[in-house]
Amino acid sequence: MRNDQRYIVEYISNLIKDADYVYFISYAGLTVKAFSELRTTLAGNGAECHVLKNTLIRKAGEALSIEGIAQMALTEGTAMVSGKGDAAVAAKAIVDFGKKFQNVAPKGGYFEGEVLSAAAVADIATLPSKPVLQAMLLGVLQAPSRNLVSVLNAKAASILNVLNAYKDKIQE
Repeated sequence: MRNDQRYIVEYISNLIKDADYVYFISYAGLTVKAFSELRTTLAGNGAECHVLKNTLIRKAGEALSIEGIAQMALTEGTAMVSGKGDAAVAAKAIVDFGKKFQNVAPKGGYFEGEVLSAAAVADIATLPSKPVLQAMLLGVLQAPSRNLVSVLNAKAASILNVLNAYKDKIQE
């Protein structure tokens, strides 16, 4: 392997190691303007998009001992989307952009030590964003205490209602 290729493989390896998520997407036939729009959209979501050679991506996977990336069926043009933070937001941007331009589609990815299929990337895109998931979890955690307070309050209220009814009966 030539020195420039070694440098690029090392660069790709560092991108994969430093990122919270990595998605591989196809972009064949996309115009420069549309690809720039995709990059801008992804950058707004905290992700980077790099066009890379498939063989160099596989070699970076081998260098990192990630067999799934080395075995991944990467064909035609491949762009690597990587970033930190909410993986669902970037996946959603890719899938939404794919609806707009049929040439863009996920090929796979790497997330939390696992190699993802194209279908798994699409599934991640359907997840709510991280703050929404945290709010849902908080609601689930607060539900038992909220229900206990409601039950205790209902018992006190029913006793109070009986006393009020008795008071009203006496006053009549």
